[in-house]
Amino acid sequence: MPDEIYKVQLDGVFEGPMDLLIYLIKKNEVDVYDIPIALITDQYLKYLEWMKSMNIDFAGDFLVMAATLTHIKSKMLLPVHVHEDEDSEEDPRLELTKPLLEYMQAKSAAEYLGARSILGEDTFIRAIDKEDYSTADEDEIINVGLFELIDAFRKILENISDDQRLDLTADKISVKDRITQIVDLLEKQESITFGELFSSDANKGEIILTFLAVLEMVKLSLVRIVQHVHTGIIRLFYL
Repeated sequence: MPDEIYKVQLDGVFEGPMDLLIYLIKKNEVDVYDIPIALITDQYLKYLEWMKSMNIDFAGDFLVMAATLTHIKSKMLLPVHVHEDEDSEEDPRLELTKPLLEYMQAKSAAEYLGARSILGEDTFIRAIDKEDYSTADEDEIINVGLFELIDAFRKILENISDDQRLDLTADKISVKDRITQIVDLLEKQESITFGELFSSDANKGEIILTFLAVLEMVKLSLVRIVQHVHTGIIRLFYL
């Protein structure tokens, strides 16, 4: 199977570079006004390297942000010279903090507006009423973004032995074929957990293929992906 079949363009899918920063800040439980720039930069670059290794094409804005983080990190390493008759030098991290706060406010406002009822919009939506979601309140279910999905996928990969070969032979199916299979499954069950998409005997190639198929399905607005706050279970719903 040629490598091109595995490629999924991420422009406009899920989130952008600011969202990755917000995700890392929340994941590390750090203050947005006191970002440990070295830690966040290293983790940010690792995420990009991982996506690159998966043949996932991401928007150039991710690379611009990587350059910005690296620049701020280098400035933080420089010695600070403060004279008594001069004000303290501005924290280099403010170059990132200010636009980050503005983005968080704008995103919060957009999410609020998006959650408001629109006449006729919710008339024929499939209800989320499966298993752990049947008795869940709205505040117990959150929409899953790209980076939460990546972390869930990486945990699945960790259970695959290191010596298992990545099989890209020509007799394997394409991303398009895998999407068709998942759609057929969702039409029968209406929803499925993220883990159930990966069979226990699947090799790394098949697991990667399924993950990229899920990304493409989100891009095509075929599924909604949510996570139960308490159980951590991620579930896909067919739209």
